Amino acid sequence: MGGRVTERRPVHDLWPLALMRERAGQSPPAVEVVRPATHEEVAAILRSGRRVVPMGGASGVCGALAPGAGDVVLDLGGLDRVEIDEANCTVRAGAGVNGMALERALGERGLTLGHFPSSLPVTTVGGLVSTRSSGQESSRHGGIEDMVLGLTVALPDGRVVEARPPHPRTAAGPPLHLLFVGAEGALGVVLEAVLRVRRRPEAVVGRGWRLPDVEAGLGVMREVVQRDLRPLVLRLYDPADTAFQGLDGGCLLVGAASGPRAVADAEAAALAEAAGAAGAEPLGEAPWERWLAHRFDLSADRLREFLQPPGAFLDTIELAASWTALPGVYGEVRDHLAAAGGLVLCHFSHAYAQGCCAYFTFAGSAPDEAAAEAAYREAWRGTMEIALRRGATISHHHGVGQARAPWIRAELGGWWDVWSLVRGALDPSGRLNPHGMGGVEPS
Repeated sequence: MGGRVTERRPVHDLWPLALMRERAGQSPPAVEVVRPATHEEVAAILRSGRRVVPMGGASGVCGALAPGAGDVVLDLGGLDRVEIDEANCTVRAGAGVNGMALERALGERGLTLGHFPSSLPVTTVGGLVSTRSSGQESSRHGGIEDMVLGLTVALPDGRVVEARPPHPRTAAGPPLHLLFVGAEGALGVVLEAVLRVRRRPEAVVGRGWRLPDVEAGLGVMREVVQRDLRPLVLRLYDPADTAFQGLDGGCLLVGAASGPRAVADAEAAALAEAAGAAGAEPLGEAPWERWLAHRFDLSADRLREFLQPPGAFLDTIELAASWTALPGVYGEVRDHLAAAGGLVLCHFSHAYAQGCCAYFTFAGSAPDEAAAEAAYREAWRGTMEIALRRGATISHHHGVGQARAPWIRAELGGWWDVWSLVRGALDPSGRLNPHGMGGVEPS
């Protein structure tokens, strides 16, 4: 059964450096914005030979959507068809379908994608796929790459490659559609995605605990996931972020289990057992309920308000590392950001058997705009170099964009040559999104 999900909200490019420049009176470049309604219209635009920057919800925070003068911005919001297959638990969704609207449409059928980034209200399916997004329930459901069964993509020369019929799994060659998951529009334009969905859980049981320090909290997270439990949510806040959450002392851990009632209760009991073995203080349901109520509090307006004073800056940087590397990465990055800015908060989430994500929020101020930009850039430079030196990945789920482009070659190592060969074959003239990851010169 087909349908349209038409919800489109006002969107902003949240890249803080862009906002700082806007505050300093620098006008954005003149671009042409087009809004195609069909796959063929997209193909025709690509065949025109112009530089093209695909746009989803414009909610990225790393500057992947940062068109240059003369570029064509391809607003994919018109591609908003949705077809839900309840029997096979799949959905076919156009690139312009709003993430929250899709979740609501699925919810009406008792289904869920299980993909809940905090930016969900201003995302699109194409943007989620193109940035290799991860949601708050990734410890249970995985990232967007684990949900993509197929893609329809317009190649740079205008050819349209249709999604294959969805299968539970296939060994008929490599999954070539995954080349476009995380490519940020530099290899082709994602037009449509076929995604796995699941039934909504019967029960969700969430709790909070206070732990003495980060080391103890990370130990609980590691124990939980390595015992092959699959928590719906598992988040640890360092002492500074715990205080920011309104709890004095120690580190706040929030966790939840889901499934049939008996399964959710049993897994919640196992979470509590692991926390108790580490000396955690039970805090009941209140921390979970508070987090749940604010999980989609997005920062567009709050960020702009914070950046109003000249010389102020605020941003987030998320990394991921193995359990053994995490403490060193956390400590060194925290100290570096404190020196570069002042305020530093960190929480740990997206837990896997091999490690988890460390998500830093940092802020500071400087006497003038030039000094603020210099301090901001230094915060990023040092954090990226610490991550590379300590074996962390420079991005867990925010992508590359312009913010991380200077370090992407070092991150990929020998695989940069593979990326360059693929990009050179598909887009030899470099016309697709040439200002972020796609703008880094091939080897």
